[in-house]
Amino acid sequence: ASPWLSNTKVGDVFTVPVSHGEGRFVAPRYVIEKLISNNQVATQYVDFEGNASMNVEHNPSGSFMAIEGLISQNGRILGKMGHCERVSRGLFKNVANVKEQKIFQAGVDYFKKIN
Repeated sequence: ASPWLSNTKVGDVFTVPVSHGEGRFVAPRYVIEKLISNNQVATQYVDFEGNASMNVEHNPSGSFMAIEGLISQNGRILGKMGHCERVSRGLFKNVANVKEQKIFQAGVDYFKKIN
């Protein structure tokens, strides 16, 4: 539902660097339910089996409903907490299985098409 996520598919699991402790997604239940029903929850923190997790090992800041990223209703705006910009060959050698989401390439491709 978002050009930023056009290089991914539902159910893909990515390991990306995180470096936050204070920031987390918080909202009343009715707001979260609306975001879910609008398909605006783009990404969630998941455990090793791919299940949304509130465990601090997988959801370091305790974001409600394990929400890591959201998109606007039209999909053009993506907000997320993981640091996809920090994925590069040879970086974060202590983080196993880092996998690039390619959100920046997807965004560039999209905006080239509409201009």
